[in-house]
Amino acid sequence: MKIKTKLYIGIGLLFLMILILGAVSTLYVNSMKKDTENVLSANYNSVEYARNMLRASDKLAFGPQALAELQQNMKRQEANVTEGGEREITDRLAKRLLDLSSSPQDNQLAQEFRTDLIELMTVNMNAIVAKSDHAKEMASNAFILISVVGALCFLIGFVLFVNLPNHIADPIRKLTASIKEIAQQNYSQRVHIEGQSEFAELASSFNSMAERLQEYANSKLDQILEEKKRIETLINSMHDPVIGLDQQRRIVFINDEALQVAGMQRIDIAEKATATLYNKNELLNQVTNPNADANFKIYGDQKEQYYEREVIPMDIIPTGEQTKQQIGELIVLKNITTFKELDVAKTNFIATVSHELKTPIASIQLSAELLKHPRMGELNPDQQHILQGIEEDSVRLLKITSELLNMSQVETGNIMLFAKLSNPWPIIDYAVKTTRMQAEQKHIQVRVVVEENLPQVFVDEEKTAWVMTNFLSNAIRYSTEHSEIKVSLKKENDMLVFAVQDFGKGIDASYKDRVFDRYFQIPGSMRTGTGLGLSISKDFINNQNGIIGVDSESGLGSTFFFKLPIPKVSEA
Repeated sequence: MKIKTKLYIGIGLLFLMILILGAVSTLYVNSMKKDTENVLSANYNSVEYARNMLRASDKLAFGPQALAELQQNMKRQEANVTEGGEREITDRLAKRLLDLSSSPQDNQLAQEFRTDLIELMTVNMNAIVAKSDHAKEMASNAFILISVVGALCFLIGFVLFVNLPNHIADPIRKLTASIKEIAQQNYSQRVHIEGQSEFAELASSFNSMAERLQEYANSKLDQILEEKKRIETLINSMHDPVIGLDQQRRIVFINDEALQVAGMQRIDIAEKATATLYNKNELLNQVTNPNADANFKIYGDQKEQYYEREVIPMDIIPTGEQTKQQIGELIVLKNITTFKELDVAKTNFIATVSHELKTPIASIQLSAELLKHPRMGELNPDQQHILQGIEEDSVRLLKITSELLNMSQVETGNIMLFAKLSNPWPIIDYAVKTTRMQAEQKHIQVRVVVEENLPQVFVDEEKTAWVMTNFLSNAIRYSTEHSEIKVSLKKENDMLVFAVQDFGKGIDASYKDRVFDRYFQIPGSMRTGTGLGLSISKDFINNQNGIIGVDSESGLGSTFFFKLPIPKVSEA
């Protein structure tokens, strides 16, 4: 427990007991005061009224003045009835006084009146005695309770007086003695203070300091140099470039492989400032920049080389501590040039094959059109069915080759965008007209909702219309017959929002983040494409500084949308 907390608890408890003592004393004094006031106001006054009436009854024969005094005191007594049985006596006295008023010479009646007065005085005197006994008992209880509370206050104060100084002075005495031992180079000295007080934390810090001093005193320089050479040999033997940085991102060590890739000598690292190195060397600038991409390329060995950067935090537990501290970073570079060349070769192969396939596919489509011409003769139903299958497969093949060509453009970074300031409505209109026949075959109504007075947008109309067409085709494919699809275009802040909403089965939450991945198709859905459409759509929109996304709930349909920035007047 903290020393401050102990002081708060001890002094607070003593203060609380003092408050309780004061409250109990005040409570009992007030109670006794009220009892005394009740005796004076209730019983003593009744006795006084009875005595006055008794004295006046002796003078009743002398005239009306004594009768008036009797009536005045009787009225006061009737307003001061407080004890049990006093009401009946008072009522009898009032009745007898009424009779005496008409027959003041009746001695028998006067004697009965005096007897009732004496009984009234007796009742109130007995009440005074009872209340006096109650007050004595209350005073006795108050004395006992106040004595107990006072004793507790004294006990708590005595315990604090005895123990609190020792709790503060003993740890200080131990620490002082240990510091004197450390000053005499006795680094094995330790302080043991249990608990979680400030002194325990101070003792822990003192022990950590003593342990480090002992470690430094026992260490040997030749052993340190040997360990340093062993670590340098281990790092230089690695085939991957390795660079070590400290907390200020300065180079602590670098192996020969990294120096060779950077085209530098080890003396350059030692003699040049860190900022100069980073500014003049492309590799070091890429590697040490925490905001740079994980994959990067540099020019070396007369060709472009690609590297993947892996950053490993260097954490240690200092001697005498319990928590880890980061002292720098270890950067390992992996040469992925071979894999990148294979990837480029794959992309070129796909582009070449896709381009070459377009010619025979177009020839197949042309031949199918010629077979439907009347001059070629009438086809029977089986032949028409086969011809329809050829046409559908050729269209599907042409779509696949187009998507593969678009994908190869994306991967090589050769997306050709012909952006210009355009009206957004033709993009919507083109997509709706292109997919109209597909929607009519399933009896799906396409409802278009476009806000009025929309601004122009700086886009590639062909690529953007391709994305809207892809959205609409997917919506029609996954919608049920006789349903509805909503196509909307509206302004939202400084963006134009294009959206296609269907009311099909929707997309499960676990797949929403993957629908724009390459080759991904939702498990259990109709596999009618390559899984590249949405991925290519994302690349087209992102390359126009737009945002693409989907809102969907399972069973409630999906809304695919993309947002394009509205150009400012200066940009237009």
